[in-house]
Amino acid sequence: GQRGEEEEHHSLETFTFYLSEPLSKERVEAFSDGVYAIVATLLILDICEDNVPDPREVEEKFHGSLLEALSEYGPNYLAYFGSFVTIGLLWFVHHSLFLYVTKATRLMGLLNILSLAFIGGLPLAYQLTSEFAEKSHNEIEAIQVSCVITFFASIFQFAIWTTALLNEEETLHAFARYGGKEHAFMFAKLALYPCVSLGAFILTCLLSEFSTVIFHLMQIVIPFAFLALRILVRISLTAIKSVMSLSRRKVVLLEEEEACLSPNETLS
Repeated sequence: GQRGEEEEHHSLETFTFYLSEPLSKERVEAFSDGVYAIVATLLILDICEDNVPDPREVEEKFHGSLLEALSEYGPNYLAYFGSFVTIGLLWFVHHSLFLYVTKATRLMGLLNILSLAFIGGLPLAYQLTSEFAEKSHNEIEAIQVSCVITFFASIFQFAIWTTALLNEEETLHAFARYGGKEHAFMFAKLALYPCVSLGAFILTCLLSEFSTVIFHLMQIVIPFAFLALRILVRISLTAIKSVMSLSRRKVVLLEEEEACLSPNETLS
């Protein structure tokens, strides 16, 4: 009877779900890379299927000019490249994040799956932003849906890093921890897409007439923002360090002056 109770207790512990338990980091990365690759492939399949001009149409409507025929599909190609760049940059952020993660947990794996669920919706965002008529109510709603998909895909990546910070000594490399060399840059990089997509969503609600322009500007500006982000973070950190060093020097000078004064002068 005692042995049976021990086996039952052991089996219960085996199947208990603890979010802090370790998870294979390599499996998480491999699964994520597979999802990103499939989503990127679906984008190019969509554009090859629906946005290639028919040879008869090229001859009859565009007088044999393939470039003129392709220019008619310009907005669709722009939406494709914008969506592909979004997938590429989100993969880059994901790669940078797990480069500094030393041990994954089940909670981090769950958040990663939620992020990948919205990553898988980016082909839907491409179809929505390329199908509806320009400056229509449906186009505005399609752009807002695309902003929401991008926001949740990126905010769950930020949540993975936040979760890792809760037990940073076990889950994060020293560079990405509080006060680490890459901590500020990781925060800025992971917060960029959630902030920009949320800002674009709010602007499309307030300025509906310019929603298409706002959305395309978001897609164009973010890659350049990634390039300039490290420079801005370095400049900001340098400025903060210089201010902190000046304040420390003032404190040291005051302490030295007080030490040089006589006790009577100090009391006066």
